[in-house]
Amino acid sequence: MTGELGLALAALSSLIWIILLVGRGQFWQADQKLESPEIQGKAKQWKSHKLKKYPAVCVVIPARNEVDMLPTTLPSLLNQDYPGIMSIILVDDHSTDGTAAIAKALARSQPKSQQPLPDRQLSVISGEPLPNGWTGKLWAIAQGICQAQSQSSPDYFLLTDADIQHDPQNISRLVTKAEQDKLDLVSLMVQLRCQSFWEQLLIPAFVFFFQKLYPFRWVNDPAHSMAAAAGGCILIRSTMLSQIGGIQAIRQALIDDCALAKAVKTNGGRIWLGLGDSTQSLRAYPSLMSIWNMVARTAFTQLNYSLGLLLGTALGMILIYGVPMISMIVGLLTQNWSLAIVGLLGWILMSWSYLPTIQLYRCSLILTFCLPMIALLYTLMTLDSALRHWRGHGGVWKGRSYSAVID
Repeated sequence: MTGELGLALAALSSLIWIILLVGRGQFWQADQKLESPEIQGKAKQWKSHKLKKYPAVCVVIPARNEVDMLPTTLPSLLNQDYPGIMSIILVDDHSTDGTAAIAKALARSQPKSQQPLPDRQLSVISGEPLPNGWTGKLWAIAQGICQAQSQSSPDYFLLTDADIQHDPQNISRLVTKAEQDKLDLVSLMVQLRCQSFWEQLLIPAFVFFFQKLYPFRWVNDPAHSMAAAAGGCILIRSTMLSQIGGIQAIRQALIDDCALAKAVKTNGGRIWLGLGDSTQSLRAYPSLMSIWNMVARTAFTQLNYSLGLLLGTALGMILIYGVPMISMIVGLLTQNWSLAIVGLLGWILMSWSYLPTIQLYRCSLILTFCLPMIALLYTLMTLDSALRHWRGHGGVWKGRSYSAVID
């Protein structure tokens, strides 16, 4: 990449990064966070304004073959420090590993809380066969909600995955946020597991790209049309859920969290999406292929199965992430100092934008300079997602294929 064309592309890439840093809802700052516990050399303490009355919450957990996760994650819900009425419904989605049995055993084995809180009620129900036109997770959630409504009338539903380990005060913070700010949906992008080499290389970037695609400040602005949520932890007001037509309204959505948020905001609801650092996902992605499959499952769905958007995304990723590094290297090799300097500028801007997310995940700062290579891997994952769709493989998750699902 030499000459005027190369310099023009490098300059365009740097300009795009300046625009992203200034005009894309400050997505890169990773500053939309739910109030976290303060650690001051003692136990965790949470400072907040107490509510006069805590509304009833029903937690719905769709679970399919989660026997390894539940011994850690289910007690984190059973032992929530929530002053209000709280029930838990776990929907066993045709598990083959004894998920339902371990859930019931865990509920019986929990010691009585030392806090003067209401008893935690856990119901474990077996899922019905998956009907046509539904994704497995949403069908399980719908059954859990139906069960809850037949037993009581909770004010909120907390939709959470079976791999999420909740901070003891997570539900209190979520509900307090919803009540104080008059929100209809509060969603937390929990801290994803980031331990293996591939997780440290790729997981923070997954969060970074999600924030860039859905700037949280725009999502949280009632006047902005942007809507998004993180499916691992969504608190939704029951009246709003009824208003949008229930889970059935998004029953075919493969990217169900963002579809739910869009339905809420389209119906005049107020939503808030933020980052969490004390509630975390235990789902492990120890290899490149495990992360690859997770991304390829929905990447092409995100592009509405459009070939034009796919090509535009691939070219855009090369221009935004690849050109700065290539320009600097080629400029140094050819002694084209203008090209090298402009390329370096773009690379610095890119790395600077990635820094807050890297710090959030406590990873090596060296990874900020690896974003061009990381972006290349994600581009290849997206292209593979399209190939899987065209071959009829669709999005495979928990042993199910959703080739016909259209978001």
